[in-house]
Amino acid sequence: MAQPIALTKPTRDPKQELLERLEKAPAEHAAALLDGYELIEQLHQHGVFTVLRGVLTASDKLVETASEEANKPEAIRAIRNTVLLAQMLSSIDPEVLQGTLVAIRQTFGNAKAVAYDPPSLIGLFGDFLSHDLRRGMGLINTLLKNLAYQLKIRTQPPARNQ
Repeated sequence: MAQPIALTKPTRDPKQELLERLEKAPAEHAAALLDGYELIEQLHQHGVFTVLRGVLTASDKLVETASEEANKPEAIRAIRNTVLLAQMLSSIDPEVLQGTLVAIRQTFGNAKAVAYDPPSLIGLFGDFLSHDLRRGMGLINTLLKNLAYQLKIRTQPPARNQ
């Protein structure tokens, strides 16, 4: 009858393997090590390590100061306003926003070309005949009506139940 062959696995010594890799590393990664040393030297020359040590030393004070500032009403309003502005910008179609920016650039892009003399009444009347001007005025009127409505509902005192 056949006898099983004994399988003997050599025992691994992870520490020894790491030490062997560490001994080979300087030769295998010499260029990278030199670049790393140069980077560390430049960081040292520019005082980055000094600043980092100071930040780590004062980390508790920095966190305390930051949290005190973040709890002020102005900071809370700024954070809320930033979120609202982000929501507003995300709701605008990029094509509409790009068109608005082009119109602003065409109007104010060259400040020297802006007319300083007011247009004549006849010139203004001629402008009112333009479909584009009336379309823009309608858009501005709609914006003003919506803004007035929002201000009205947010500033009205709550109705009393009688």
